[in-house]
Amino acid sequence: MADDYVRRTAITRLQLTGEQCESLEETISNWKRGCQIATDMAWGKCNAKSDVQPLAYDDVRDKTDLGSQHAVLATHQAAQAITGCLERQSKGKEVSKPTFTAPTVKYDTRTMTLFDDDTVSLSTTGSRVRCDLALSDSDDGYQRQYFDSDEWGVTESTLTARDGDYFLHIGFRRPKNDTERNTAEDGTVLGVDLGIDNLAVTSTASFFSGRELTHNLREFEKVRAGLQQTGTRSAHRTLEQSSGRELRYVRDVLHRASNAIVAEAFRFECDVIAFEDLTHIRDSTGASWGHKWAFRTLYEQVEYKAEAEGILVKQVGSAYTSKRCAECGFTADENRPSRDDFRCVECESEANADYNAAKNIGMRYVRQGQQSSRRTGNSQLALKSGTVTPSGGFTAHPNGFEAEFMDKPHPPKANPSG
Repeated sequence: MADDYVRRTAITRLQLTGEQCESLEETISNWKRGCQIATDMAWGKCNAKSDVQPLAYDDVRDKTDLGSQHAVLATHQAAQAITGCLERQSKGKEVSKPTFTAPTVKYDTRTMTLFDDDTVSLSTTGSRVRCDLALSDSDDGYQRQYFDSDEWGVTESTLTARDGDYFLHIGFRRPKNDTERNTAEDGTVLGVDLGIDNLAVTSTASFFSGRELTHNLREFEKVRAGLQQTGTRSAHRTLEQSSGRELRYVRDVLHRASNAIVAEAFRFECDVIAFEDLTHIRDSTGASWGHKWAFRTLYEQVEYKAEAEGILVKQVGSAYTSKRCAECGFTADENRPSRDDFRCVECESEANADYNAAKNIGMRYVRQGQQSSRRTGNSQLALKSGTVTPSGGFTAHPNGFEAEFMDKPHPPKANPSG
Protein backbone atom coordinates (compact mmCIF):
# COMPACT_ATOMS: atom_id res chain seq x y z
CA MET A 1 0.00 0.00 0.00
CA ALA A 2 0.96 3.64 -0.05
CA ASP A 3 1.89 3.84 3.65
CA ASP A 4 2.78 1.61 6.60
CA TYR A 5 -0.77 0.33 7.01
CA VAL A 6 -2.92 -2.28 5.33
CA ARG A 7 -6.38 -0.75 4.78
CA ARG A 8 -9.73 -2.43 4.23
CA THR A 9 -13.38 -1.33 4.07
CA ALA A 10 -16.45 -3.13 5.44
CA ILE A 11 -19.69 -1.95 3.83
CA THR A 12 -22.69 -2.18 6.15
CA ARG A 13 -26.30 -1.04 5.80
CA LEU A 14 -27.74 1.04 8.65
CA GLN A 15 -31.08 0.23 10.28
CA LEU A 16 -32.69 3.62 10.81
CA THR A 17 -35.93 5.24 11.87
CA GLY A 18 -37.58 7.86 9.68
CA GLU A 19 -36.40 10.64 11.98
CA GLN A 20 -32.83 9.36 11.86
CA CYS A 21 -32.96 9.27 8.05
CA GLU A 22 -34.00 12.90 8.01
CA SER A 23 -31.08 13.82 10.29
CA LEU A 24 -28.59 12.05 8.04
CA GLU A 25 -30.12 13.56 4.91
CA GLU A 26 -29.75 17.03 6.39
CA THR A 27 -26.15 16.25 7.32
CA ILE A 28 -25.41 15.09 3.77
CA SER A 29 -26.85 18.31 2.36
CA ASN A 30 -24.73 20.45 4.70
CA TRP A 31 -21.65 18.32 4.00
CA LYS A 32 -21.88 18.86 0.25
CA ARG A 33 -22.35 22.59 0.80
CA GLY A 34 -19.39 22.75 3.18
CA CYS A 35 -17.09 20.90 0.77
CA GLN A 36 -18.14 23.21 -2.05
CA ILE A 37 -17.54 26.35 0.02
CA ALA A 38 -14.03 25.18 0.91
CA THR A 39 -13.29 24.20 -2.69
CA ASP A 40 -14.53 27.51 -4.09
CA MET A 41 -12.27 29.40 -1.68
CA ALA A 42 -9.15 27.27 -2.22
CA TRP A 43 -9.40 26.63 -5.98
CA GLY A 44 -6.42 28.21 -7.69
CA LYS A 45 -4.84 29.17 -4.34
CA CYS A 46 -3.84 26.09 -2.37
CA ASN A 47 -4.46 22.35 -2.07
CA ALA A 48 -2.69 21.17 1.11
CA LYS A 49 -4.99 20.30 4.02
CA SER A 50 -2.88 22.48 6.30
CA ASP A 51 -3.59 25.47 4.01
CA VAL A 52 -7.22 24.85 3.05
CA GLN A 53 -8.39 24.32 6.63
CA PRO A 54 -7.41 27.74 8.04
CA LEU A 55 -8.53 29.43 4.82
CA ALA A 56 -12.05 27.99 4.70
CA TYR A 57 -12.94 26.64 8.17
CA ASP A 58 -14.67 29.76 9.49
CA ASP A 59 -16.79 30.17 6.37
CA VAL A 60 -17.83 26.51 6.44
CA ARG A 61 -18.92 26.88 10.08
CA ASP A 62 -20.76 30.16 9.41
CA LYS A 63 -22.58 29.02 6.25
CA THR A 64 -23.50 25.46 7.22
CA ASP A 65 -24.84 23.61 10.25
CA LEU A 66 -21.83 21.26 10.37
CA GLY A 67 -20.15 20.69 13.71
CA SER A 68 -16.54 21.72 14.24
CA GLN A 69 -14.97 18.37 13.37
CA HIS A 70 -17.13 17.83 10.31
CA ALA A 71 -16.19 21.34 9.15
CA VAL A 72 -12.52 20.31 9.44
CA LEU A 73 -13.19 17.12 7.47
CA ALA A 74 -15.00 19.12 4.78
CA THR A 75 -11.94 21.32 4.25
CA HIS A 76 -9.79 18.18 4.05
CA GLN A 77 -12.16 16.66 1.49
CA ALA A 78 -11.88 19.83 -0.60
CA ALA A 79 -8.08 19.69 -0.38
CA GLN A 80 -8.08 16.06 -1.50
CA ALA A 81 -10.37 16.82 -4.45
CA ILE A 82 -8.23 19.75 -5.60
CA THR A 83 -5.05 17.67 -5.24
CA GLY A 84 -6.61 14.97 -7.42
CA CYS A 85 -7.36 17.57 -10.10
CA LEU A 86 -3.78 18.85 -10.03
CA GLU A 87 -2.42 15.33 -10.35
CA ARG A 88 -4.62 14.60 -13.37
CA GLN A 89 -3.68 17.95 -14.87
CA SER A 90 0.00 17.05 -14.51
CA LYS A 91 -0.72 14.01 -16.70
CA GLY A 92 -2.09 16.22 -19.45
CA LYS A 93 -5.78 15.68 -18.66
CA GLU A 94 -8.34 18.47 -18.70
CA VAL A 95 -9.72 19.35 -15.28
CA SER A 96 -12.33 21.68 -13.84
CA LYS A 97 -13.17 22.83 -10.34
CA PRO A 98 -14.65 19.92 -8.34
CA THR A 99 -18.36 19.96 -7.58
CA PHE A 100 -19.88 17.92 -4.75
CA THR A 101 -23.13 16.22 -5.70
CA ALA A 102 -22.64 12.69 -4.35
CA PRO A 103 -24.86 11.84 -1.33
CA THR A 104 -21.98 11.07 1.03
CA VAL A 105 -20.42 12.26 4.30
CA LYS A 106 -16.97 11.52 5.73
CA TYR A 107 -16.63 10.30 9.30
CA ASP A 108 -13.62 9.81 11.57
CA THR A 109 -13.13 8.49 15.11
CA ARG A 110 -14.34 11.81 16.56
CA THR A 111 -17.60 11.85 14.61
CA MET A 112 -18.30 8.10 14.62
CA THR A 113 -18.19 5.48 17.38
CA LEU A 114 -18.60 1.71 16.94
CA PHE A 115 -19.97 -0.27 19.87
CA ASP A 116 -19.60 -3.94 20.78
CA ASP A 117 -23.37 -4.49 20.44
CA ASP A 118 -23.14 -3.91 16.67
CA THR A 119 -24.44 -0.36 16.81
CA VAL A 120 -22.84 2.86 15.63
CA SER A 121 -23.16 6.47 16.77
CA LEU A 122 -22.85 9.17 14.13
CA SER A 123 -22.59 12.94 14.44
CA THR A 124 -25.20 14.90 12.50
CA THR A 125 -26.11 18.56 12.17
CA GLY A 126 -28.40 17.98 15.18
CA SER A 127 -27.98 15.38 17.89
CA ARG A 128 -25.99 12.18 17.36
CA VAL A 129 -27.75 9.22 15.75
CA ARG A 130 -27.25 5.75 17.22
CA CYS A 131 -28.52 2.80 15.19
CA ASP A 132 -28.00 -0.89 14.47
CA LEU A 133 -25.63 -2.18 11.80
CA ALA A 134 -27.21 -4.76 9.48
CA LEU A 135 -24.50 -7.37 10.00
CA SER A 136 -24.75 -11.03 9.08
CA ASP A 137 -25.67 -13.34 11.95
CA SER A 138 -23.01 -15.71 10.70
CA ASP A 139 -19.68 -15.57 12.50
CA ASP A 140 -17.85 -15.90 9.18
CA GLY A 141 -19.49 -12.88 7.52
CA TYR A 142 -16.73 -10.91 5.83
CA GLN A 143 -17.22 -7.84 8.08
CA ARG A 144 -16.62 -9.92 11.20
CA GLN A 145 -12.93 -10.40 10.46
CA TYR A 146 -12.52 -6.66 11.08
CA PHE A 147 -15.18 -5.98 13.73
CA ASP A 148 -14.15 -8.87 15.99
CA SER A 149 -10.38 -8.46 15.67
CA ASP A 150 -8.07 -6.55 17.99
CA GLU A 151 -5.63 -6.31 15.07
CA TRP A 152 -7.80 -3.95 12.99
CA GLY A 153 -8.55 -0.39 14.10
CA VAL A 154 -11.29 1.90 12.82
CA THR A 155 -10.20 4.81 10.64
CA GLU A 156 -11.89 7.31 8.31
CA SER A 157 -15.22 6.05 6.95
CA THR A 158 -17.90 7.22 4.51
CA LEU A 159 -21.69 7.32 4.79
CA THR A 160 -23.51 6.89 1.46
CA ALA A 161 -27.22 7.23 0.68
CA ARG A 162 -28.57 5.04 -2.11
CA ASP A 163 -32.13 4.21 -3.16
CA GLY A 164 -33.60 5.15 0.22
CA ASP A 165 -31.03 3.17 2.21
CA TYR A 166 -27.90 4.35 4.02
CA PHE A 167 -24.63 2.44 3.89
CA LEU A 168 -21.57 2.97 6.04
CA HIS A 169 -18.26 2.20 4.36
CA ILE A 170 -16.29 1.61 7.55
CA GLY A 171 -12.54 1.99 7.14
CA PHE A 172 -10.21 -0.34 9.03
CA ARG A 173 -6.44 -0.44 9.13
CA ARG A 174 -3.64 -2.44 10.71
CA PRO A 175 0.13 -1.95 10.63
CA LYS A 176 1.99 -3.91 7.99
CA ASN A 177 4.16 -6.67 9.34
CA ASP A 178 7.80 -7.02 8.35
CA THR A 179 7.15 -9.69 5.74
CA GLU A 180 4.33 -7.98 3.88
CA ARG A 181 5.18 -6.53 0.49
CA ASN A 182 2.35 -4.96 -1.45
CA THR A 183 3.78 -3.81 -4.75
CA ALA A 184 2.58 -3.77 -8.32
CA GLU A 185 4.38 -7.07 -8.89
CA ASP A 186 3.64 -8.70 -5.56
CA GLY A 187 0.01 -8.51 -4.52
CA THR A 188 -3.57 -9.49 -5.31
CA VAL A 189 -5.08 -8.29 -8.59
CA LEU A 190 -8.74 -7.60 -9.42
CA GLY A 191 -9.48 -7.89 -13.15
CA VAL A 192 -12.21 -5.67 -14.66
CA ASP A 193 -13.85 -6.00 -18.08
CA LEU A 194 -15.94 -3.15 -19.53
CA GLY A 195 -18.78 -3.63 -21.98
CA ILE A 196 -22.25 -2.72 -23.23
CA ASP A 197 -24.73 -5.15 -21.63
CA ASN A 198 -22.53 -5.30 -18.56
CA LEU A 199 -20.92 -1.96 -17.84
CA ALA A 200 -18.29 -3.71 -15.74
CA VAL A 201 -17.59 -7.28 -14.62
CA THR A 202 -14.88 -8.23 -12.12
CA SER A 203 -12.79 -11.37 -11.81
CA THR A 204 -14.63 -11.94 -8.52
CA ALA A 205 -17.89 -12.37 -10.47
CA SER A 206 -19.51 -9.03 -9.65
CA PHE A 207 -21.67 -7.75 -12.50
CA PHE A 208 -22.65 -4.09 -12.96
CA SER A 209 -25.43 -3.93 -15.52
CA GLY A 210 -25.12 -1.48 -18.38
CA ARG A 211 -28.48 -2.07 -20.04
CA GLU A 212 -30.28 0.85 -18.42
CA LEU A 213 -27.33 3.13 -19.20
CA THR A 214 -27.30 1.94 -22.83
CA HIS A 215 -31.04 2.50 -23.20
CA ASN A 216 -30.89 6.00 -21.75
CA LEU A 217 -27.84 6.98 -23.82
CA ARG A 218 -29.75 5.97 -26.94
CA GLU A 219 -32.84 7.92 -25.84
CA PHE A 220 -30.74 10.99 -25.06
CA GLU A 221 -29.13 10.68 -28.49
CA LYS A 222 -32.55 10.60 -30.21
CA VAL A 223 -33.70 13.68 -28.31
CA ARG A 224 -30.45 15.50 -29.07
CA ALA A 225 -30.67 14.69 -32.79
CA GLY A 226 -34.25 15.93 -32.98
CA LEU A 227 -33.51 19.20 -31.21
CA GLN A 228 -30.41 19.82 -33.32
CA GLN A 229 -32.46 19.32 -36.47
CA THR A 230 -35.12 21.80 -35.26
CA GLY A 231 -32.47 24.46 -34.82
CA THR A 232 -34.61 27.09 -33.07
CA ARG A 233 -33.45 29.15 -30.08
CA SER A 234 -35.97 27.34 -27.88
CA ALA A 235 -34.70 23.99 -29.11
CA HIS A 236 -31.16 25.10 -28.32
CA ARG A 237 -32.14 25.94 -24.73
CA THR A 238 -33.93 22.60 -24.40
CA LEU A 239 -30.84 20.86 -25.81
CA GLU A 240 -28.65 22.44 -23.16
CA GLN A 241 -31.07 21.37 -20.42
CA SER A 242 -31.27 17.84 -21.84
CA SER A 243 -27.47 17.58 -22.07
CA GLY A 244 -27.18 18.69 -18.46
CA ARG A 245 -29.64 16.02 -17.32
CA GLU A 246 -27.80 13.40 -19.37
CA LEU A 247 -24.45 14.34 -17.91
CA ARG A 248 -25.77 14.27 -14.33
CA TYR A 249 -27.44 10.91 -14.90
CA VAL A 250 -24.37 9.28 -16.47
CA ARG A 251 -22.02 10.67 -13.82
CA ASP A 252 -24.29 9.29 -11.09
CA VAL A 253 -24.28 5.83 -12.70
CA LEU A 254 -20.51 5.90 -13.08
CA HIS A 255 -20.04 7.21 -9.53
CA ARG A 256 -21.99 4.27 -8.11
CA ALA A 257 -20.20 1.76 -10.35
CA SER A 258 -16.73 3.11 -9.49
CA ASN A 259 -17.55 3.02 -5.77
CA ALA A 260 -18.68 -0.59 -6.14
CA ILE A 261 -15.51 -1.62 -8.00
CA VAL A 262 -13.26 -0.04 -5.36
CA ALA A 263 -15.36 -1.66 -2.62
CA GLU A 264 -14.94 -5.02 -4.38
CA ALA A 265 -11.16 -4.52 -4.38
CA PHE A 266 -11.27 -3.81 -0.64
CA ARG A 267 -13.53 -6.78 0.03
CA PHE A 268 -11.12 -9.20 -1.64
CA GLU A 269 -8.02 -7.43 -0.29
CA CYS A 270 -6.66 -6.45 -3.69
CA ASP A 271 -3.60 -4.26 -4.20
CA VAL A 272 -4.15 -3.64 -7.93
CA ILE A 273 -7.24 -3.11 -10.12
CA ALA A 274 -6.48 -4.05 -13.73
CA PHE A 275 -8.52 -2.77 -16.69
CA GLU A 276 -8.06 -3.50 -20.36
CA ASP A 277 -6.31 -0.85 -22.46
CA LEU A 278 -9.01 1.68 -23.38
CA THR A 279 -7.31 2.96 -26.55
CA HIS A 280 -9.34 0.82 -28.94
CA ILE A 281 -12.28 -0.10 -26.72
CA ARG A 282 -14.79 1.49 -29.08
CA ASP A 283 -13.72 -0.87 -31.86
CA SER A 284 -13.54 -3.95 -29.65
CA THR A 285 -16.95 -3.47 -28.03
CA GLY A 286 -18.87 -1.72 -30.80
CA ALA A 287 -19.58 1.06 -28.32
CA SER A 288 -20.96 4.45 -29.25
CA TRP A 289 -19.02 7.65 -28.66
CA GLY A 290 -21.05 8.14 -25.48
CA HIS A 291 -20.04 4.73 -24.20
CA LYS A 292 -16.39 5.41 -24.96
CA TRP A 293 -16.57 8.59 -22.88
CA ALA A 294 -18.36 6.68 -20.12
CA PHE A 295 -15.68 3.97 -20.05
CA ARG A 296 -12.90 6.52 -19.76
CA THR A 297 -14.74 8.47 -17.09
CA LEU A 298 -15.41 5.28 -15.11
CA TYR A 299 -11.73 4.37 -15.31
CA GLU A 300 -10.67 7.82 -14.11
CA GLN A 301 -13.14 7.72 -11.22
CA VAL A 302 -11.88 4.30 -10.11
CA GLU A 303 -8.30 5.51 -10.54
CA TYR A 304 -8.51 8.48 -8.21
CA LYS A 305 -10.81 6.80 -5.66
CA ALA A 306 -8.64 3.68 -5.46
CA GLU A 307 -5.28 5.43 -5.47
CA ALA A 308 -6.45 7.69 -2.65
CA GLU A 309 -6.76 4.48 -0.63
CA GLY A 310 -3.42 3.05 -1.75
CA ILE A 311 -4.73 0.69 -4.46
CA LEU A 312 -3.01 0.88 -7.84
CA VAL A 313 -5.09 1.06 -11.04
CA LYS A 314 -3.48 -0.14 -14.26
CA GLN A 315 -4.28 -0.99 -17.87
CA VAL A 316 -3.10 -4.06 -19.79
CA GLY A 317 -3.26 -5.05 -23.43
CA SER A 318 -6.72 -6.22 -24.46
CA ALA A 319 -5.79 -8.45 -27.40
CA TYR A 320 -7.69 -11.77 -27.37
CA THR A 321 -8.98 -11.37 -23.79
CA SER A 322 -12.52 -12.03 -25.11
CA LYS A 323 -11.53 -15.13 -27.09
CA ARG A 324 -8.98 -16.71 -24.74
CA CYS A 325 -10.13 -19.39 -22.33
CA ALA A 326 -9.31 -18.36 -18.76
CA GLU A 327 -9.15 -22.06 -17.86
CA CYS A 328 -6.80 -23.64 -20.38
CA GLY A 329 -5.50 -20.67 -22.37
CA PHE A 330 -6.79 -21.89 -25.75
CA THR A 331 -7.63 -18.93 -28.02
CA ALA A 332 -10.01 -19.09 -30.96
CA ASP A 333 -12.85 -17.11 -32.53
CA GLU A 334 -15.08 -20.17 -32.07
CA ASN A 335 -14.79 -19.81 -28.27
CA ARG A 336 -17.15 -16.82 -28.43
CA PRO A 337 -20.36 -18.08 -30.10
CA SER A 338 -22.32 -15.03 -28.94
CA ARG A 339 -21.82 -11.73 -27.10
CA ASP A 340 -22.78 -13.22 -23.73
CA ASP A 341 -21.49 -16.77 -23.93
CA PHE A 342 -18.00 -18.26 -23.78
CA ARG A 343 -17.53 -21.94 -24.61
CA CYS A 344 -14.01 -23.24 -25.01
CA VAL A 345 -13.82 -25.68 -27.93
CA GLU A 346 -10.66 -27.18 -26.41
CA CYS A 347 -11.46 -27.89 -22.74
CA GLU A 348 -15.25 -27.40 -23.00
CA SER A 349 -15.37 -24.88 -20.14
CA GLU A 350 -18.36 -22.52 -20.23
CA ALA A 351 -18.82 -19.11 -18.64
CA ASN A 352 -20.27 -15.66 -19.11
CA ALA A 353 -18.07 -14.08 -21.77
CA ASP A 354 -17.46 -10.85 -19.81
CA TYR A 355 -16.54 -12.79 -16.66
CA ASN A 356 -14.07 -14.89 -18.65
CA ALA A 357 -12.56 -11.69 -20.10
CA ALA A 358 -12.25 -10.08 -16.65
CA LYS A 359 -10.21 -13.03 -15.43
CA ASN A 360 -7.99 -12.88 -18.52
CA ILE A 361 -7.38 -9.17 -17.98
CA GLY A 362 -6.42 -9.67 -14.33
CA MET A 363 -4.20 -12.67 -15.11
CA ARG A 364 -2.45 -10.75 -17.88
CA TYR A 365 -1.38 -8.16 -15.30
CA VAL A 366 -0.24 -10.94 -12.94
CA ARG A 367 1.91 -12.45 -15.68
CA GLN A 368 3.49 -9.07 -16.47
CA GLY A 369 4.98 -9.01 -12.98
CA GLN A 370 6.50 -12.45 -13.47
CA GLN A 371 7.96 -11.40 -16.80
CA SER A 372 9.48 -8.12 -15.56
CA SER A 373 13.20 -7.51 -15.80
CA ARG A 374 13.58 -8.00 -12.06
CA ARG A 375 11.43 -11.15 -12.12
CA THR A 376 10.20 -10.45 -8.61
CA GLY A 377 6.52 -10.84 -9.41
CA ASN A 378 4.63 -13.07 -6.99
CA SER A 379 1.11 -11.71 -7.45
CA GLN A 380 -2.16 -13.58 -7.76
CA LEU A 381 -5.58 -13.09 -9.32
CA ALA A 382 -8.62 -12.52 -7.11
CA LEU A 383 -11.59 -14.82 -7.79
CA LYS A 384 -14.82 -15.15 -5.87
CA SER A 385 -13.73 -18.39 -4.23
CA GLY A 386 -10.03 -17.68 -3.71
CA THR A 387 -6.86 -16.59 -5.48
CA VAL A 388 -5.03 -18.27 -8.33
CA THR A 389 -1.52 -17.98 -9.79
CA PRO A 390 -0.48 -18.46 -13.45
CA SER A 391 0.91 -21.88 -12.56
CA GLY A 392 -2.53 -22.98 -11.35
CA GLY A 393 -1.88 -22.66 -7.63
CA PHE A 394 -5.21 -22.08 -5.90
CA THR A 395 -5.84 -20.74 -2.39
CA ALA A 396 -9.43 -20.76 -1.14
CA HIS A 397 -10.74 -17.72 0.70
CA PRO A 398 -10.85 -18.49 4.43
CA ASN A 399 -14.05 -16.51 4.97
CA GLY A 400 -16.45 -18.61 2.99
CA PHE A 401 -16.99 -16.87 -0.36
CA GLU A 402 -18.89 -19.21 -2.67
CA ALA A 403 -17.05 -20.78 -5.57
CA GLU A 404 -18.11 -19.79 -9.06
CA PHE A 405 -17.94 -22.09 -12.04
CA MET A 406 -14.51 -21.81 -13.66
CA ASP A 407 -12.95 -20.54 -10.42
CA LYS A 408 -10.95 -23.70 -9.91
CA PRO A 409 -8.85 -25.65 -12.41
CA HIS A 410 -10.60 -28.66 -13.93
CA PRO A 411 -8.80 -32.00 -14.20
CA PRO A 412 -7.35 -32.57 -17.67
CA LYS A 413 -9.59 -34.28 -20.20
CA ALA A 414 -8.96 -37.95 -20.75
CA ASN A 415 -7.16 -38.86 -23.96
CA PRO A 416 -9.68 -40.70 -26.14
CA SER A 417 -6.95 -42.74 -27.74
CA GLY A 418 -5.42 -43.71 -24.41
